[in-house]
Amino acid sequence: MKRAYVLGVGMTTFGKRPDTSMEKMGVEAVGEALADGGLDIKQIEAVWCGHCWQGSGAGQRILAAYGFSGIPVTNVENICASGSTAFREAYYAVATGRYDSCLALGVEKMTGKFKGAITPDAEDLEGELGLTFPAIYALRAQRYMHEYGLTSEDLARISVINHLNALDNEKTLFGENITIDDVLNSPIICSPLHRYDCNPVSDGAAAAIVVSEKIVRQLGGRPVEVVASALTSGKFEPGYIDMTFEEMTHRAALEAYHQAGIGPEDVDFAEVHDCFTIAEVLRVEGLGLCERGGMVRMIRDGDIEIGGKKPINASGGLLGKGHPLGATGVAQIYELARQLRNEAGKRQIDGARIGLAHCRGGLVTGTEGAACAVAILRSL
Repeated sequence: MKRAYVLGVGMTTFGKRPDTSMEKMGVEAVGEALADGGLDIKQIEAVWCGHCWQGSGAGQRILAAYGFSGIPVTNVENICASGSTAFREAYYAVATGRYDSCLALGVEKMTGKFKGAITPDAEDLEGELGLTFPAIYALRAQRYMHEYGLTSEDLARISVINHLNALDNEKTLFGENITIDDVLNSPIICSPLHRYDCNPVSDGAAAAIVVSEKIVRQLGGRPVEVVASALTSGKFEPGYIDMTFEEMTHRAALEAYHQAGIGPEDVDFAEVHDCFTIAEVLRVEGLGLCERGGMVRMIRDGDIEIGGKKPINASGGLLGKGHPLGATGVAQIYELARQLRNEAGKRQIDGARIGLAHCRGGLVTGTEGAACAVAILRSL
């Protein structure tokens, strides 16, 4: 494997943007990434575009709107990990020597697609009977509370922290200065989860340009190294299921740590797929960033805050930043790059040298889930 780097990143504002087309958001993100990396669109050799519901040829439509065509474009659908998977493919294309300069793009326009929560497919019998995403995570929260003493106030504190972080993120419309009482007094979605425990519907796009060492030598710039990218899918789950631990996240993390030659103790900060507050709890533990049950202590001690021992979701996460599904994984890479280049402004983490991005999504009946991706980036 050859060394590969993120040289340019771009991202639109995340929020409800009913009057902005998917193509326009994609063009904006791509243009910003090119400018950030000091590249011309003609230097891009291949593109991977992650999305879930943008129809056929989304990546080609974005490039055509930009005014460029004729290169290999692959569209990737992998539920919430679509953007992460697109980034992984771009990374491996460079790391294996196939290309020198690749674009990973993630995009999603969700406004108008759903009324309320994402509706299950007609073939999803459990979902049709009520086992929707809020219901599943509510069950996980109830069991974790029973096992480890987590409280609704603890979950609310995660939402407060992430919304506060998002206030200092110029790329989101969802930042708020809320209190624990605000979270607990918001409507119950599925007990014990309140509205502020759930990520908002949003639209947006993000882009990352992955290049070889040859391109870095030619262009210079502000590269950060990609040292790992792991992807797993869920194993069958016969019998008892432990809802308080994410084995799929754990397996992806172990593979990423092995690739990078590091352990979880070496990770300075992480962007974690917090579609619900309890999801952040389960995933920080699954990544090995603390012991099982240890997130209760980390929340109460302030360890997950930007100034804490292990900052989580300095961008605001999905709770504070929004979650346009296909764009989320690439937006995490955007945040890692900004932090590792010391360009995150008011939300900058002191001494950030190694960052981790985690994105998990989807349900497949009888298995742990559809997909989980973990990437690790390192400053130079």
